[in-house]
Amino acid sequence: MADRDEAEWDYSSAVPAGEQRQTVDLKTGVPHSARVYDHILGGKDNFPADRAAAAEITKSWPNLPTSMRANRNFMARVARVLAADHGIRQFLDIGTGLPTAPNLHEVAQEVAPESRILYVDNDPIVLLHARALLTSSPEGRTMYLDADFHDPEKILASEQLRETLDLGQPLAVSLIAIVHFIADDAVVKDLVQRIMSPLPSGSILALSTCTADSAPEEVRVGVAAYNANGIPLVARDLARVERLFDGLELIDPGVVLVNHWHADERAAVDDAHVHMYGGIARKR
Repeated sequence: MADRDEAEWDYSSAVPAGEQRQTVDLKTGVPHSARVYDHILGGKDNFPADRAAAAEITKSWPNLPTSMRANRNFMARVARVLAADHGIRQFLDIGTGLPTAPNLHEVAQEVAPESRILYVDNDPIVLLHARALLTSSPEGRTMYLDADFHDPEKILASEQLRETLDLGQPLAVSLIAIVHFIADDAVVKDLVQRIMSPLPSGSILALSTCTADSAPEEVRVGVAAYNANGIPLVARDLARVERLFDGLELIDPGVVLVNHWHADERAAVDDAHVHMYGGIARKR
């Protein structure tokens, strides 16, 4: 697949059945966090503005690609542990981003084929590739919802959620590498409370977000480069990240650098090169 240069794409072939065909302006002249992420990890679904921003950011933040891969591996381990050790069979993945193997449903359904996953994002380019997120096992189900984390009530009231997940049973809400694009901790905590409050006891919040604790100067300069390219980003220290889980029961090992969370051989990365905290917590 060639790098993208078109200003508008018709994504009618990507939308789930019943949704209206339409053409969207992807605003290709402006860097987008999901497309910058895609380019840094070697993907092809990005545009010249994204590639230029990625080049500037990684010049300032050389270990960012390593940290991004560590975070992606964290997501996979979270899905596996939740399915295998906690019996979770339902996942609400908000801020999905562009499909990158392995996707959450691939990991969860490898453990439990009956797992059901609703992916949520508000980026048109992610919707364009939603079909890649709908390759469920026959026993389970995946669905995609075009919605924004800033409107939890819309997500919870959506037809896609009702068709995919059972709010009478515990589920996992996945907020992987999304809340660092929201600078105000109070806003993040409010959104987390609003998405978790209607869910039954035993539901899980899985979250990862940027930190400078492991490499203060590199991350400080890197965050400044993100902001200079029009992409708001904030790095939080450990105490701030732990407070995002207020009201929930943190599960061992708590909030840690993502390479230390149920580490396997792929997690063997120098701490100074990992700039993400992650953890999971249970609703009582």
